[in-house]
Amino acid sequence: MEQRSLGKTGRSVSAIGLGTWQLGADWGEVSEADALAVLEESVAAGVTFFDTADVYGDGRSERFIRAFRERNPEQNVFVATKIGRRLEQLPENYSRENFIAWVDRSRTNLGVDTLDLVQLHCPPSAVYTDQRVFDALDELVEKQAIAAYGVSVEESAQALTAIDRPGLSSVQIILNPFRLKPLDEVLPAARAHDVGIIARVPLASGLLSGKYTADTVFPENDHRTYNRNGEAFDRGETFSGVDFTDGLAAAQEFAAALPEGVSVPQAALRWLIDQPGVTAAIPGARNVRQALANAGAADLPHTSPELDARVHEIYDRYFRATVHPQW
Repeated sequence: MEQRSLGKTGRSVSAIGLGTWQLGADWGEVSEADALAVLEESVAAGVTFFDTADVYGDGRSERFIRAFRERNPEQNVFVATKIGRRLEQLPENYSRENFIAWVDRSRTNLGVDTLDLVQLHCPPSAVYTDQRVFDALDELVEKQAIAAYGVSVEESAQALTAIDRPGLSSVQIILNPFRLKPLDEVLPAARAHDVGIIARVPLASGLLSGKYTADTVFPENDHRTYNRNGEAFDRGETFSGVDFTDGLAAAQEFAAALPEGVSVPQAALRWLIDQPGVTAAIPGARNVRQALANAGAADLPHTSPELDARVHEIYDRYFRATVHPQW
């Protein structure tokens, strides 16, 4: 698996990482045995980067990663977590005192003294311009509670504001063949400032899994049911903010453009990690089969110019005029 430098962290991570939102039971129930199998088989396939958050299953995903580390102490996996969603999304809640408490909780959950990377978890826009927020993060680095910090954002404008912060190591942003806005300004700015780009929701919440149809029904506790129109959090987190029906039609056209024998999710992931400036994509997996298939995308040949042009054409026709202008 190709390893890439993650911004200013001084660490390298695999081009295909593993997002662990699914392991927190926000996409349907996942057993502890299945979660540990996903983590272990991902690493066996070359993955060296796990992404999690303190609210995924109220810390469940973080604790699974701790269990993995305890069972596999020889594996030096880089773990990025997130803070900020444990309280109402008000700028004043992104405070030094809360950061200390949240970081301490994640250090306990993950079983480490120093967190590899802490990301602000899609905070309100005002947070990105608050000097006190970044002073507090710098203090946590100085105290070695965290080794580095980044942000996870909803909007491209937020990413561009954060990238100007000199201590920022990474930006996590939704990017996939159906979400191209970050290619315009965010990725070039990140490259210029030595900021890593972590591409989240790389399969558009499963639209690019190649397995869903108009008749697919998701469980009640799956965000693809309860947040389809942004009822629980930002709509952009679910199906990259596009209508499910339109997304399915676009996915069918994407699939039709692929060479024989190449799966939709692997082609989407390969396209994603071929974009200049992307450090890693973090697809999720609920079982070992999915985890191994995701990791295998790194073994595909580079995306052809013809397929890249087709991605842009599909995006322009289905999504450019309908999605939020800052996504």
